[in-house]
Amino acid sequence: MQFLLAFTMAAPLLGAVAALLPAPPGLKGRSPEQAVLRHGVTVTGVVLAAAIALTLGFDHDAPSRFQATTDISWIPALDVRIHLGVDGISLPLLLMTALLFFLCALYSYFKLPAGPSPKAFVALLLVLESGTLATFAVLDLLLFFLAFEMVLIPMYFLIARWGGAQRQAAAWKFILYTLLGSVVMLLGLLLIGLKSGTFDMVALATDNGRELTHTTQLLAVLAIGIGLAVKTPMWPLHSWLPDAHTAAPTVGSVLLAGVLLKMGTYGFVRILLPVTPDGMATFAPYLGAFAAVGIVYGSLACLALARKGNKGDLKRLIAYSSVGHMGFVLLGIASMTPTGVNGALFANIAHGLITGLLFFLVGALKDRYGTADLDTLAGATGAALYGRAPRMGALLAFAAVASLGLPGLAGFWGEMLALFGAFDPAEGLSRPAFLTYMAIGAFGTLLTAAYLLIVVRRVCMGDPKAGPELTVADIQRYEFAAWTPLVALTVLAGLWPAVLLGLTDPAVQKLLAGGNS
Repeated sequence: MQFLLAFTMAAPLLGAVAALLPAPPGLKGRSPEQAVLRHGVTVTGVVLAAAIALTLGFDHDAPSRFQATTDISWIPALDVRIHLGVDGISLPLLLMTALLFFLCALYSYFKLPAGPSPKAFVALLLVLESGTLATFAVLDLLLFFLAFEMVLIPMYFLIARWGGAQRQAAAWKFILYTLLGSVVMLLGLLLIGLKSGTFDMVALATDNGRELTHTTQLLAVLAIGIGLAVKTPMWPLHSWLPDAHTAAPTVGSVLLAGVLLKMGTYGFVRILLPVTPDGMATFAPYLGAFAAVGIVYGSLACLALARKGNKGDLKRLIAYSSVGHMGFVLLGIASMTPTGVNGALFANIAHGLITGLLFFLVGALKDRYGTADLDTLAGATGAALYGRAPRMGALLAFAAVASLGLPGLAGFWGEMLALFGAFDPAEGLSRPAFLTYMAIGAFGTLLTAAYLLIVVRRVCMGDPKAGPELTVADIQRYEFAAWTPLVALTVLAGLWPAVLLGLTDPAVQKLLAGGNS
């Protein structure tokens, strides 16, 4: 188990180095380009297999206990350790990350985005995977920061070199926002480590903030929270996200929404809730307020983009929808209750699966029609997917209703539990304030349903015979292979939420109790 966890993080880095080397003569295939893309599929597939083996070997009767642990002294003077481990909170995120990277590598094998060397593309993808997996597995504050920062450069180049229009500006905006947030976050992490005498996240969570004064906790929550909020992204620190999603290649958008945003909310749960509980209790009402505003703001922005004549880009619309969906995650965390935090973790996974599928579908639409502009897709000729590409139209409608929180699909449970957490927040928090946030969030679910149904109506419906003849390919085999796991898991999580909640709930109960089961 220790080897498997270390292997999942190290294998992508070794694979990235190997991707830049010449392919052995027997593995070149038809071309060097094909060989390096096949290499990317192989490495991510092996990492996914290791993550599945780790999940099967995980003791599901004790999900609150860190398992597959490695604890080696690294910098004794600062008590910085190479401390790794997974529990019921991090294991689902680890598995989803490995799955999404494999599906993106598989999709890219058949549909490589236009840009420079495929070798560089595969190497950057694998470095990005290593950083994201490490973020969910490390148990030392400084290692967490290093892993958190490790993803920035690969994602910057994926946007800047393989993206679409305005990619340079979007890439710079992405890295400037996240770097500035990270600098502030580092100050908060150092403050905790130096004041408490350790950077070990398990020891700090067990101590539950008893070694930190109230002022120290307030400063730490403010500094670390800003860095995490930028990555989440929380309104009003979200403005880098729509530009980055719009400019990024399809697989870049899938990974940005499905994996990178989760790093921010994971930090709130793993670090701030157990390590600085008093500081979080002070800032929780404000976090809940920002979350509630973000829910409505994201939905209103999507409604504006979906309106006829506004030239709304579908990728931009889904990016703004992420601001709303992540607002539910932040609202659940702000409630500081087991119900709300479990809902936040569930919504994290649901958003990764559903929004990843939506970005795959929009990327495929853009490839077929040459644009993601909603007015063009619903213009005189009309996309009319139900008539021209019925399987793709049905899948787009499925992803839309899953995203709006239809009961029976994964999107429902996370949002419902987050609202329940706000209905009865932790002791000491203002219940009238959180009831207000709950009401705003519930209104946001209606707005979400409105804009997603408008998108489905405009893109999927229409007369396929109207305007000039247009042949549109339906779902291809490689698309079917890349998208089917996301559909299956969305249904599975929706029908059997206990599969996920059974992992997260004991770990959340222990985390909120200060390390005591």
